[in-house]
Amino acid sequence: MAMTSLTELDDDTVRSMSIGAVFSEFGGKINSIDFHRKDDLLVTASEDDSVRLYDIASAKVVSLCMSPINDSFMSGSLDHSVRIWDLRVNACQGILRLRGRPTVAYDQQGLVFAVAMEGGAIKLFDSRSYDKGPFDTFLVGGDTAEVCDIKFSNDGKSMLLTTTSNNIYVLDAYGGEKRCGFSLEPSPNTKIEATFTPDGQYVVSGSGDGTLHAWNINMRNEVSCWNSHIGISSCLKWAPRRAMFAAASTVLTFWIPDSSKSTVEPRPMDVEGAAPSENVSQQ
Repeated sequence: MAMTSLTELDDDTVRSMSIGAVFSEFGGKINSIDFHRKDDLLVTASEDDSVRLYDIASAKVVSLCMSPINDSFMSGSLDHSVRIWDLRVNACQGILRLRGRPTVAYDQQGLVFAVAMEGGAIKLFDSRSYDKGPFDTFLVGGDTAEVCDIKFSNDGKSMLLTTTSNNIYVLDAYGGEKRCGFSLEPSPNTKIEATFTPDGQYVVSGSGDGTLHAWNINMRNEVSCWNSHIGISSCLKWAPRRAMFAAASTVLTFWIPDSSKSTVEPRPMDVEGAAPSENVSQQ
């Protein structure tokens, strides 16, 4: 959403005004809106009892992550910045200038956050002293595709990366070593999402062919493949306290165990020269 400064206004500019973005997620009428006087921020209040803060900067926000311990959150933008926010304060609390499209994530203790950057670099910051720079940097060897999603496991021991080339990697969160990796079918114009199970032992992901896959991280084998019934799943989350996950495209679906289904033996993944499976292969 490109913006024009007030100093550039003229008759033609005013006549050319048109809709540049639409947000339709409100559950009731918007009662009030107001812009910040100095920063590119807009706050709204509506009848669904929500107060929302929008960054109206010219570059698109491509990554958001809430802190698990307080009211702060991070945003990553195509202007190559990561901004630190506090829901209690109507202003940015900190900013990091980085290279490439940044993707952000907090660990489950809120003490560390990770930023994925261009060239497959993952930088780790202490959330209490991020202004001092990263305390560690990892590289996903051989893959320079942009990371479009990053997650920590609940125990903080693993990181899950999903790239724009539909590769998935599980890294050791302490040393950065790659524990396993999987390749999925391409999904042009749609970024897929992967998720850890709460115990950190499994990964579930969508794929470009409209299927969903689950892998055992320790055994490095695929344990299930399902038809998603909703096309390519661009959003995927496992419930924190349930044997249930949600997958969504333009439709939201919830998945729970079906005791009537028979048990199927795990299917081994592509290992050291073995032929890859039909839909997915191990890195």
